[in-house]
Amino acid sequence: MNDSALKPATQDIVVDEVFPHAPETLWKVLTTGDLMARWLMAPKGFAPVPGTRFTYQTKPAGAWDGTIHCEVLEVVPHERFVYAWRGGDEANQGYGSRLDTVVTFTLAKVPQGTRLTLVHSGFETPVNDTAFRNMSEGWRKVVPNLRNFVDGGAGNKS
Repeated sequence: MNDSALKPATQDIVVDEVFPHAPETLWKVLTTGDLMARWLMAPKGFAPVPGTRFTYQTKPAGAWDGTIHCEVLEVVPHERFVYAWRGGDEANQGYGSRLDTVVTFTLAKVPQGTRLTLVHSGFETPVNDTAFRNMSEGWRKVVPNLRNFVDGGAGNKS
């Protein structure tokens, strides 16, 4: 048996959106704690520096206290921002089950502005099916909605 046969099947959420803004403007919205709090959740202890550990707080469930533990994994200014997203508890089924995933934002300059691609990867099936379903819906609303936060005070339109 090879290693891939031992690994659980996973699913990824992918959201791709083009914004009429410069990569630097979107970058600010994605990597500034106060702005993140406006479009996602308020991060505690956040800095866009590899190795930085920070948390988000959401609705608790069962044995899980609702804390999402994150760690910045990669920062390439104006191009790529990656962090671990971990939470849940082994004892929970459905909402609040153990989750060990990675969120990647990639920015690419295009003639219309900037293409932002979000990939939230590593949802194990079937244990993370509820999280995958809920977060797929969430990211598909949050990412396009970023334009309201860019236009509303993150910087210049470009």
